[in-house]
Amino acid sequence: HVQLVESGGGSVQAGGSLRLSCAASGYTYSSYCLGWFRQAPGKEREGVAVIDNDRSTRYEDSVKGRFTISQDDAKSTVYLQMRNLRPEDTAMYYCAITTARVCDHVSITFGERGQGTQVTVS
Repeated sequence: HVQLVESGGGSVQAGGSLRLSCAASGYTYSSYCLGWFRQAPGKEREGVAVIDNDRSTRYEDSVKGRFTISQDDAKSTVYLQMRNLRPEDTAMYYCAITTARVCDHVSITFGERGQGTQVTVS
């Protein structure tokens, strides 16, 4: 049973930074894609960043150069470091996991997800 528990959200001013954490447990996949997607009210899910079992990373264009996804050595926690935040980054952020053959910001939106953490940028 996969469990994903997010933390680290909050409210910041534009230009500020936040680091989200996702405690991931219960997955035994040898090949997987972990990542983050976000959803603002009235909008569709938008993949943000992913990291695969080889630690390769991919980003959605609007966050490239501002967001960094990483995973600890034990592969039990996934982080999303967000810098230079913009008001349009405001959304509920979800940690997710998928075993899709393609690991990218699209496939992660269809993965199993946690309960989410709110990020508000003013």
